[in-house]
Amino acid sequence: QVQLVESGGGLVQPGGSLTLSCVGSELDLNYQSVTWFRRAPEKQREGVATVGVNNRFTYYADFVKGRFTIARESAAKTVFLKLHNLQPEDTGVYYCATADRDFPNKWSRASQYNYWGQGTQVTVSS
Repeated sequence: QVQLVESGGGLVQPGGSLTLSCVGSELDLNYQSVTWFRRAPEKQREGVATVGVNNRFTYYADFVKGRFTIARESAAKTVFLKLHNLQPEDTGVYYCATADRDFPNKWSRASQYNYWGQGTQVTVSS
């Protein structure tokens, strides 16, 4: 059974950093496009960052503003989302999602992804 497992969330102060991980069970992420989404309290889910199959490209939402980095570690079959300079508005549940092809122009459209993890909570608060 295919599963995605996220980890690395937690509570940090404004300006802090976290690294989120996404690992696939029965699914080799090296051959998937992987996108991180988030859902803030009382807001709609939104795309954060994506990495294409075989690292063909990476794209970020405008609100990232250079603070986050998506990276694939092929040997570990893991995709990371490194979060820096976190702000209270970054609070939410972060999910990874995968698809077996790329969507360079529509990567933030959630309906295109086949598998989703359960999410990891990120809370930014002083």
